[in-house]
Amino acid sequence: MLGRMGDKWTIMTITMLVQQPRRFNELKRMIGGISQQMLTRTLRSLEGDGLVSRKVHPSVPPQVEYSLIPLGQSLAQPLIALSTWVLENMGAIQSHRELIGTTPVNGL
Repeated sequence: MLGRMGDKWTIMTITMLVQQPRRFNELKRMIGGISQQMLTRTLRSLEGDGLVSRKVHPSVPPQVEYSLIPLGQSLAQPLIALSTWVLENMGAIQSHRELIGTTPVNGL
């Protein structure tokens, strides 16, 4: 479970849903770099874990909206704190990597 919660697509998806419910294509645009297939997998997993709800609006074509439910909201705050820490310290991390000549694991 920790591996899935620490996945970059999961973190980005949850943080994009904190402010308001969003449609699939809106999420895809906001996240950037995520494939349609990966976003679908991520959203299905989050829904299966009880973090996200999926609402289908009857229209042609059908519009699907995703939102965080209480369990997802409770996870969002620690993930935002982690994301903020990474952004604030990325320069120092990168400098240290260059200093000792290491390469990031999994491209991170």
